[in-house]
Amino acid sequence: MISVQKISEDKFVIYIKPNSSLTGFHRVFFISSIAFICLGIAVVFYFVGAILILPFAGLEIAILILAFYLNFRWSSKREKISISQEKVIIEKGINKAEYRWEEFRTFTSFQVSKDINKLLKLSFRSKGNDVLVGEFLNEEDKIDLKNEISKIIEVLNS
Repeated sequence: MISVQKISEDKFVIYIKPNSSLTGFHRVFFISSIAFICLGIAVVFYFVGAILILPFAGLEIAILILAFYLNFRWSSKREKISISQEKVIIEKGINKAEYRWEEFRTFTSFQVSKDINKLLKLSFRSKGNDVLVGEFLNEEDKIDLKNEISKIIEVLNS
């Protein structure tokens, strides 16, 4: 998901985050409902005499919760691109900026290329260093991001 905010005539901020179908309470409800159904079936089988089903159901729920945790952590990624007349600032992180790149706009170029699988790669380049942006986006969102950044650069150059 891409969100562009115009701070002033010569400063723009782009917020990027992965698409996520489950957020907040819905995540907890989904995992809880699966765990309730699985453990409910396991308890019934336990009382019928299949004792080993209960520990394996618990193990299954633990693995499921771990998988969802890792997925939800991945979907919490955020990127913030600030483009002004003077500077380009890129911040990446999950809950806070864990990575920050700042460079003068006159020394920075916006690169659009395709990788070996013909997927778009968007990056800012300065002094031989490439900083990839929107790596987690799908192709449609990458095209939208490319167009938005191109429009911003066009506005700032005029």
